[in-house]
Amino acid sequence: MSDANIKEAVKERYGSAALRVTTGGSSCCGATAACNSGVDPITSNLYDSAQSDQIPAEAMLASLGCGNPTALAKLNPGETVLDLGSGGGIDVLLSARRVGPTGKAYGLDMTDEMLSLANANKLKAGVENVKFLKGEIESIPLPDNSVDVIISNCVINLSADKDAVLREAYRVLKPGGRFAVSDVVTRGEILPEIRKSVLLWVGCIAGALAESDYRSKLASAGFEQIDVEPTRIYRVEDARGFLSGQGFDVDALAPQVDGKFLSVFVRAVKPMDPKACCGPTCCN
Repeated sequence: MSDANIKEAVKERYGSAALRVTTGGSSCCGATAACNSGVDPITSNLYDSAQSDQIPAEAMLASLGCGNPTALAKLNPGETVLDLGSGGGIDVLLSARRVGPTGKAYGLDMTDEMLSLANANKLKAGVENVKFLKGEIESIPLPDNSVDVIISNCVINLSADKDAVLREAYRVLKPGGRFAVSDVVTRGEILPEIRKSVLLWVGCIAGALAESDYRSKLASAGFEQIDVEPTRIYRVEDARGFLSGQGFDVDALAPQVDGKFLSVFVRAVKPMDPKACCGPTCCN
C-alpha cells in the first residue's frame, strides 16, 4: 500500500470506530472472533478500575491501545504531555489529572470523528488543562522544545513513515524530555504471509517494526537511553481465532507466531543541550 492509501485506511477504520462508540457500540478493530467474544488479547484489561473511574465510559470504549502508557510513564505536576494519535482521549484525560492544573495535556489525531468524540469526553470529564489538536503525527503542530513527555498507545506502528514520526517527536520535546509509548513490535524471523495477516490483527494495519529496527530508528532520530520493555507477549492461542478465520492451519503455523509479536513499552530521552548551563559553575 502507498503512504496515502495507508493514511486513508487508518482514517476510515478509526473514524468508523469512533462512530460505533457514539452509537453505543465498541471500537473493536481486531479479529472477528475476538470482537464477537468481547475479549481481545491486544486491547483488553489495560486500565484498572481506579483509572477507568476517572474518565467517561466513551473514552474507555474508544480505546484501541495495546498498553497503558499513563501507568508506565513518569509524569510530574506542571509538565506538558503530548499523546500521539489520541483517539477518544483516554490517555490524554488520565495524563491531565496527573500533571495537574499547572500542567497541560495535548492530544493529536487526524480523524475528525475521534476528535469530536475526544472533545465530548473532555467536557464530560470536566478537565480544563486539555487541548485536542488536528494533525498528523509525522508533522506535529507544536513548536520546537515545547513538550516534556510524549506518550502514544499503539499508534506509531500505523504510520507509513516512522522515521518522520520519531524526528518530529524529538523536535518538539524539550532537552531532557521523555519519549514513553506503548506499541507493537515483532521479534525474530516471520514468514511474510504470516506477518501480514497477524499484524493486520495486532495493529489493524500491517506496519509494526522489528524490535531492533525500533531501537535503531530512535537512535537515528537522536534519542538516548533507549529501552524496549515487553508488556505482553502474544502466543498462538491469542491468534487462534483470527488465523483460523483466515484459512490457516494454526497448529502447523504455531512456530511462526508464538512469542514473535509483542506489546512493548518504549522509553527514550532527548539529551540535554551540552551548551546549556546546568549549574552554578558549568557556565564559567
